[in-house]
Amino acid sequence: MEFGLCLPCLGEFAEPRRVAELGREAEICGWDGVFVWDHVVFPFGDTEVADPWVLLTLLAAATTRIRLGPLVTPVARRRPSTLARQTATVDRLARGRLVFGAGLGFTLAAEYGSWGEVAEPRAVAARLDEGLDLLARLWTGEPVSFRGAHFHAEVGALLPAPARRPPIWIGGNWPSLPPLRRAARWDGFAPMIIGQDGSFAPTPEVVRDIAIRLAELRAAGTLPPDAAGVVAGAPGALGAERPDLFDLVVTGNTGGTEPRRDADTTAAVEEAGATWWLEGFGPGPGEFERARRRIAAGPPR
Repeated sequence: MEFGLCLPCLGEFAEPRRVAELGREAEICGWDGVFVWDHVVFPFGDTEVADPWVLLTLLAAATTRIRLGPLVTPVARRRPSTLARQTATVDRLARGRLVFGAGLGFTLAAEYGSWGEVAEPRAVAARLDEGLDLLARLWTGEPVSFRGAHFHAEVGALLPAPARRPPIWIGGNWPSLPPLRRAARWDGFAPMIIGQDGSFAPTPEVVRDIAIRLAELRAAGTLPPDAAGVVAGAPGALGAERPDLFDLVVTGNTGGTEPRRDADTTAAVEEAGATWWLEGFGPGPGEFERARRRIAAGPPR
């Protein structure tokens, strides 16, 4: 199992240099990845918000080993052409360490409705699926001819291409099934597993259930029914690239003060099928310092 951090792009985490310093400290302390939220409008009150691609650029420049990426980018509210340029540039700066987390966004009323855009979930999902397919084609560094319901592209090669095709992790709220089906055709699933008290709750039982369902979907080799514009064998389609490698990414909290207990917690989740454990932090007061202390304590191996 690999261990990372999931940081807001809000509040105390909106200052890019401070976030880059956290990434540098995380690498020194043995963590494997740093991932950041992607918001334009935060639905729970006015707060400072940083652009995730600026944060990721500084993180890429400040580190040499750790994986990094957005978790998650609402693809439907971004232009695939711009995303292709941003992701390729950051990935080349990071020398192939970018992971691309994608999802619908949170909340749809804030991410889309605030700007007068369609916020109906099925419409957003259709744009997400089609946008991912186009993005994966643009990453190939070859000419692209694409005509979908939402996006068109008749372009020569977008160069430079990424150092490698970034893995795509699909985010979603568990137990919602459409994100699970969507994830099965890409490279990973990052479910948001929340307990009744509102806290992260990636229990071994829940993780095992998710892992079993993903394995069944991938073994069946079927595409999700809401996948728009996808053809078998396209970049990112099931089986197109290293189908043996698939990440199940869970976000939770360990205290960092009881190493044995923390390691037991994450080991049980790993045995259930998770490949990444991310320490999650919020945008509230004091969270930046909590993140700094947790980073210094090291990953719960």
